[in-house]
Amino acid sequence: MVNYKKLWIRLAEKEMKKLELAKLAGFSVATLAKLGKNEYVALKVLEDICLLLECDIGDILEITPNKSSNMKR
Repeated sequence: MVNYKKLWIRLAEKEMKKLELAKLAGFSVATLAKLGKNEYVALKVLEDICLLLECDIGDILEITPNKSSNMKR
């Protein structure tokens, strides 16, 4: 499961609004809605956000195991 809580915290620290992020990083409001719902988005979107915010991907998202997942390692 992906969680973008770190992204929203980072935006608050930079006093940047979500719509401003979408405009500056060049992605749609539909993608912004996906981020808001902790849904998967294209890696390119995450890369663009990281470049804009000058951070690493781990600074904007967290991946946690889904308890219902049956993935074997």
